Amino acid sequence: MTDHDIRVLDESNVRTAHTLFRGALHSGPAPDDKWELVKDSYDPGRAFGAFQGDEMVGTAQSWAIRLAVPGGAELAGAAVSRVGVRADWTRRGVLSALMRRQFQAYREAGEVVSTLRASEAVIYGRFGYGVASRGRQLKLDRRRVSVSPSAGTGGRIRLVDQDTALTLAPELYDRIGLTRPGMTTRWPTWWEMNLRREMRDENAQTAVHRGADGDDGYVVYSVKSGMSEPHGTSVLTVLDVVAGSPEVWAELWRYLLRVDLVDQVVAELRPLDEPVEWLLADRRVLKVTDVEDETWLRLVDLPAALAGRSYREAEPVVLEVRDRYLPDNEGAYRITPDGAERTSAAADLSLDVDLLAATYLGDVSFTELAHAGRIDVLDAAALPRADALFGTAVKPWAGTYF
Repeated sequence: MTDHDIRVLDESNVRTAHTLFRGALHSGPAPDDKWELVKDSYDPGRAFGAFQGDEMVGTAQSWAIRLAVPGGAELAGAAVSRVGVRADWTRRGVLSALMRRQFQAYREAGEVVSTLRASEAVIYGRFGYGVASRGRQLKLDRRRVSVSPSAGTGGRIRLVDQDTALTLAPELYDRIGLTRPGMTTRWPTWWEMNLRREMRDENAQTAVHRGADGDDGYVVYSVKSGMSEPHGTSVLTVLDVVAGSPEVWAELWRYLLRVDLVDQVVAELRPLDEPVEWLLADRRVLKVTDVEDETWLRLVDLPAALAGRSYREAEPVVLEVRDRYLPDNEGAYRITPDGAERTSAAADLSLDVDLLAATYLGDVSFTELAHAGRIDVLDAAALPRADALFGTAVKPWAGTYF
């Protein structure tokens, strides 16, 4: 393993880092006009480069976020992105060095967790990241859709122009808040890099629901028309749904399913338990075409992360946690309905930190992991207790891609 010089990047070298990252994905450098749109998304002090002499061979960066956890608390964290190693420097410890430096920086900043979206599923588990939420891909034959009757909300849905959307959507997202474990805050440049890009490149539309007390939800979608092609298919793609109540959520989806001149409605990475099919007279019209990983979660400060979420009623369980990259996280933790703390008591279950991250938001149970042979069961009676303690009323989901 080669020693690597990991440096905090500044304005003089973030474009080099961006070009390196794009190259790792087999893309060329961003042209000047594209770079002008991207450069402000590099937050000062949050981008790192791995150097050999004066030559950058790897990079990683992040944004500061807050993550909703079971019980409603929000933990300080980092959203990791633009991770890349130059092709001629892979498998030499560059990524490991970058990960270690990021973990150190997060702890120094008081950030308890980090999260990313993985381009390849086999990379990040060894650094302690576990799949903590997943999403469904949905496809509906719009021509066969019959929406079930509803009393509605008494509100109204209206289309807004792009400038209004860029102001109103962030305000609504922040006001409605993080309503599900796994959701994160969205940093200012997220909106520029996502909503503005969707409106520019995909002609995305924004529809806003207004209730008795004001605006309380919105949906962003795009339509690719098939009218210009023989036998073409018009596809409506759902890009973002934010609602202040279940009733508003239902009205926004009913709106989407009633847009004219559409043959198919598709949506990616929707919550596993989102009841879209129950809006339909014929549930078979909705097809789940895939289920994919969404949140990859790293418990950076394990004691703080375990103490930061709530637990449901069950007898205590003692977890022994292994953490190769952050060994001071290792040890036994006693989990009770009142919280979590380190203990010298004998462990009931033993597991690696990436698997604990997978259970942390409620996506997978300890019993499922045990059945797959992924955790060490020292007391079989502890499995239902651990499942109950870590259980959640809803499936975790982030809804923010980066």
